[in-house]
Amino acid sequence: MAQKIILLSTLLIASLQSATEETLLEKNCISCHTEQKIPSELIYRRYLLKYSTNNTIEKKIMDYLKNPKRENSIMPKQFFLKFPEKVALDLNKTVLEESINAYMEFFDVKKELTLK
Repeated sequence: MAQKIILLSTLLIASLQSATEETLLEKNCISCHTEQKIPSELIYRRYLLKYSTNNTIEKKIMDYLKNPKRENSIMPKQFFLKFPEKVALDLNKTVLEESINAYMEFFDVKKELTLK
């Protein structure tokens, strides 16, 4: 009986944590990208092609979010003719890291790879 309670508690905590990550991602990233019609998946794939490792991608995204200037962006100059330049977010480092981790998880292409 105690094992069932522990298992259910663990599942509940995991689902709450997952919901929190989605909320952070939605609040800090996706809502703005959706409103401005910025292709988040395209941006993630550009990072993936250029930097290839998650650690490097996370670091580069963090660097950009701390100082969101065109010259610090991975996107080509033409991108900024269609989409606005990013305004720096007023978030602490922990929230930024959590949002970036959720972003990486959400757009992770490895989830789409399957072997038959």
